[in-house]
Amino acid sequence: MWRTRIDKSSCDKNSCDVEQRDLTGDAGSLRALAHPVRLALLERLGRDGALTASEAGRLLGESAGTMSWHLSVLAKHGFVVEAEGHGRRRPWQLAAGGQRWDADAADVDERAAGTALAQLVVNRHVRRIESWLEDRKDAPAEWREAADIASFTLHLTAAEAREITERVAEIMAGFAERLGRPELRPQHTTPVHVLVAMTPDLP
Repeated sequence: MWRTRIDKSSCDKNSCDVEQRDLTGDAGSLRALAHPVRLALLERLGRDGALTASEAGRLLGESAGTMSWHLSVLAKHGFVVEAEGHGRRRPWQLAAGGQRWDADAADVDERAAGTALAQLVVNRHVRRIESWLEDRKDAPAEWREAADIASFTLHLTAAEAREITERVAEIMAGFAERLGRPELRPQHTTPVHVLVAMTPDLP
């Protein structure tokens, strides 16, 4: 899974992995990423590894020309890089395992771009959750048991909320090396989409 992590401060060794890219101060890259086809394309690269424009187009139901255009935009902003190809095959791969940015950027344009991207990411997750609820009856029993949707209301200080976020991120980072690298995955893995949200109910 391609992961987006919104972080208000610089990343430390306990809260994110070294492959994450910091988009703070780069409104152009945030805007380029806030596109459903480009997000789907990055997710597909994370799932399947390196792909050509034609291969990605077949998987996403888009033309090779459309995929070439989106790949060129992603490459321009440093989200994908060319992978080693054979003959005329020209595959692309992820340049990083995730992105983070300052959700409270002082620059109005940057803050708006980051908010638009965050909303798109959340909406995609919500649609996946809705789809899972509708179709879970057809899933294997082991995945019906493993999947979980939980809701909590916790009374926390800001420091405690931050600690929980960092501890969850550290757990997720332990599996990050499998992103875009199918050869590192154990048998029978499947993409599992995880949405973590800490939203204070302020007066």
